[in-house]
Amino acid sequence: MTKQSFSRRRFLELGGAVVVGALSRRMSAYATQDLLLYVGTYTSGKSEGIYLYRLDRATGELKRAGSVKSENPSFLAIDPGRRFLYAVNEIPTGTVSSFRIDRKTGGLAFVNQQPSAGADPCHLTVDNRSKSVLVANYTSGNVAVLPVQRDGALGAAVDVEQHDGSGPREQQKGPHAHCIKLDRSNRHAFATDLGIDKLMIYRFDSNTGRLEPAKQPSATLHQGAGPRHFTFHPNGEYLYVINELDSSLTTFKYNAAQGTLTAFESVSTLPRDFSGTSYCADVHVSQSGRFLYGSNRGHDSIVVFAIDPRTGRLNLVEHVSTEGKWPRNFAIDPAGRFLLVANQRTDNVVVFRIDAQTGRLTPAGHSAEIPAPACLQFF
Repeated sequence: MTKQSFSRRRFLELGGAVVVGALSRRMSAYATQDLLLYVGTYTSGKSEGIYLYRLDRATGELKRAGSVKSENPSFLAIDPGRRFLYAVNEIPTGTVSSFRIDRKTGGLAFVNQQPSAGADPCHLTVDNRSKSVLVANYTSGNVAVLPVQRDGALGAAVDVEQHDGSGPREQQKGPHAHCIKLDRSNRHAFATDLGIDKLMIYRFDSNTGRLEPAKQPSATLHQGAGPRHFTFHPNGEYLYVINELDSSLTTFKYNAAQGTLTAFESVSTLPRDFSGTSYCADVHVSQSGRFLYGSNRGHDSIVVFAIDPRTGRLNLVEHVSTEGKWPRNFAIDPAGRFLLVANQRTDNVVVFRIDAQTGRLTPAGHSAEIPAPACLQFF
């Protein structure tokens, strides 16, 4: 080996070490940075609107970083480009608000507001191309699509789909759209309707924002279930619906090519010996795809299930107290280390650590006092 070739190789090795070292330091710095958290609330009491907090990635400690006024921003969504935040304004004359996100501070600047084309909007999502906001209007029982302009401003609704029907329970005298999401392909939109025990299925045109009934227009839940929220498994093969009225979870097999759903399992979210009144609220699958979490309002707990990787079926792991009352919404941080719960009736957000191997939750010893928290969104 010549001196020249040795020097060249040695130089590359040292250069590579420098690059790897710099990247490692950058990743370590990122791991210790605070994570931004937006909290949507109900504003009939002391709440100002949308709160901004910083979550310490190492300890789980929450520190307030600001707030912005908005009326009943009970559900929030951030566009895929991470430039804008959208909030429903859950009022009888429903509206949706747009905010520009300061990428350095997380601060919000109001852009505009548009009618939601229905009453009491309670959920919304942004399509994968950041061209449309889809919103579910609870009281009027319909879903609507609002176009997004280049500056993040919302346009007037380009489509409204009205649901029809009723169910056997007192809360089911008419349709109540509660959640709307798109699949990974951005081709199919799904909307749970608590009032009619159905999961509506639409074909979505991302160019025009139009919805039309899919090949399978809906998937039916058992009577009196009251489907509220749902989530897809990370592999895209399963869809899990949490049912508010009878405290259950229904699992569907999803055919992405056809946009069709087939139910094959339903399990309770409550302990067998619980005899009180409770209503489900939110549901999420861990980033690993190994565990599913659901919230029980009344029992005031998070139920944890292990997911069978071969079948998608659920196996109960535990129930954990949320250390507050009425856990309406919860969120898992992007690294899968913490689960945060919004306890609406005790005005607190509580932090839990997640055991990556078992899925079990342990209180992290941190919480934040926030008036009537209703939605948590990490940035």
